Amino acid sequence: MYAIKTLNNIAERGLSEFNNENYVIDTDSEDLGAIVLRSFNMHDMKFDKNIKAIARAGAGVNNIPVSDCTKRGIVVFNTPGANANAVKELVLTTLMASSRNLFDGVAWTKTLEGQGEQIPKLVEAGKKQFLGKEIKGKTLGVIGLGAIGALVANDALDLDMDVMGFDPFISVDTAWTLSRNVQRAMTIEQLFANCDYITIHVPLTEQTRGMINEETLSIMKNGVHILNFSRGELVNEKDMSVALEGGKVGKYITDFPNETVLKMKNVVPIPHLGASTKESEENCAIMAARQVKDFLETGNIKNSVNFPNASLPFTGKRRVTAYHENVPNMVGQITSALSNYNLNIADMVNRSRDNYAYTMIDIDNKVNGDVIPYLEEEINQIEGIVTVRII
Repeated sequence: MYAIKTLNNIAERGLSEFNNENYVIDTDSEDLGAIVLRSFNMHDMKFDKNIKAIARAGAGVNNIPVSDCTKRGIVVFNTPGANANAVKELVLTTLMASSRNLFDGVAWTKTLEGQGEQIPKLVEAGKKQFLGKEIKGKTLGVIGLGAIGALVANDALDLDMDVMGFDPFISVDTAWTLSRNVQRAMTIEQLFANCDYITIHVPLTEQTRGMINEETLSIMKNGVHILNFSRGELVNEKDMSVALEGGKVGKYITDFPNETVLKMKNVVPIPHLGASTKESEENCAIMAARQVKDFLETGNIKNSVNFPNASLPFTGKRRVTAYHENVPNMVGQITSALSNYNLNIADMVNRSRDNYAYTMIDIDNKVNGDVIPYLEEEINQIEGIVTVRII
């Protein structure tokens, strides 16, 4: 039996995936199998020695000590794409609303309360200060064409916008979903120079931190609107403030307000609502639970941020999984241990990621239960082995 601990309120539809006798939810069991969470900060948390997996019901994993988990052999999952539609809808909503000065107009209209019959005349006289512009025929630049970026790009085309995309690491799966009418920017500078609106959909890394800064802003069109629903740190806030004040940037729409952002001119601060829909929370919870369940029951790994993805059809016979250093002869030593017990290999997969690798081996013949602890111990004795499981 596996104990599953939750560190945030996880949608019931996700937890219902753990619906058989092999699981118990929210327990302090000594045999804790996995943790499912959203934004809980785990950096100061002590890890149970038996924990095998952590699943973040969302995309970002900065609240999880991923490096430490990697060294301990704990798989960390996230749920890319599960909240993509929710974020896409908010991106397009705010793109149109900010272009029409809707937020400022609504806020101004509310100040007319108490002026009775004069309100209609005041509205007609004051509406000219909120003259906006239509997005039809304008060019939208999409930086990052993952699950969210691709949806934004495709739907913007349906709104009669021209769309230019930049992503040097686009996956084959995403490329299949992306409309052929999305123009490809060969460089990010090309996108900066040609777009009326720019929306950012990349992870925060040392390479992307502060990617919107004085230098890149100088390349852009005057009055450009910039939308940031990825991470606040992608934008140099000091440089953005100067650009807004001088009119280089017409509007900055961000899902990550702070004291500095709230003082900026022409900023649209959104209280981190990108994935805040019932449907998104349920999708993320279901995806996280299924990934954990599949790993615990079969050893298969999908959407891990620290382990290599690896999958084999599970036959129900014995399966050996080993997480180990990515060095020569590891697989040979593991298979030698199996041969010591006259076990024949039916199928095998070995995948590496940076300094570590993950090996799954299916056994062709039945394995006497008494053999398992000895086999597991023998594999554990191999230098470079981090964790071993026999399923």
